[in-house]
Amino acid sequence: MVDQNPNVMKTGTTTVGIICKDGIVFAADKRATAGYFIANKKTDKIDFVTDDIAVTMAGTASDAQLLIRIAQSEIRLRDIRIGRKSNVKEVANLFARMVYGNIRKMSMIPGISHFILGGKDSDGFHVYEIFADGTISEIDDFISSGSGSVMAYGVLETLYKKDLSINEGVQLAAKSINAAIQRDIASGDGIDVVTVTKDGAKKIITKFFDRKIEI
Repeated sequence: MVDQNPNVMKTGTTTVGIICKDGIVFAADKRATAGYFIANKKTDKIDFVTDDIAVTMAGTASDAQLLIRIAQSEIRLRDIRIGRKSNVKEVANLFARMVYGNIRKMSMIPGISHFILGGKDSDGFHVYEIFADGTISEIDDFISSGSGSVMAYGVLETLYKKDLSINEGVQLAAKSINAAIQRDIASGDGIDVVTVTKDGAKKIITKFFDRKIEI
């Protein structure tokens, strides 16, 4: 297939979200690409929207990062106005509206952003997929996004089971990302793992992969 617009920067990634019996596990690789060029080997693709809500990003990096920053500010202001913390569904709906508006703006570079958002509120733990066109779907088992998601899904479909513990979820998430790194050229260089439990959202693993070859 011939690329009709060679000036458009392409990105690739692999992110994963897994529902466990006592929380949520997110994982992502560390590589950012521009076409076939590895632009950054230490990219953070999981961010915190609030103390209890995390989000993974895939797509055009500038759009994804900007939308997260705007959402963080909007949620803080909204919480002050309504006098309570926004629940996970309300935050997911905000992201969906922003993505819907962003993808429909005229631009030389398409504003493509795909998010997996999850967290805890008074009703429990929830994970939502916010697709690149603004579609929102609640997930009750697992989800993956990015160019390496095909490989990650192969692992998730085979090994996922209901009522995973957080530790089991972390191991499964790491295996899923590793499978993508082995076969997807746009995923690599390391892995981040974030958990959301009754104690809130926190990063528990950051590991870099060194593949330098000495001659």
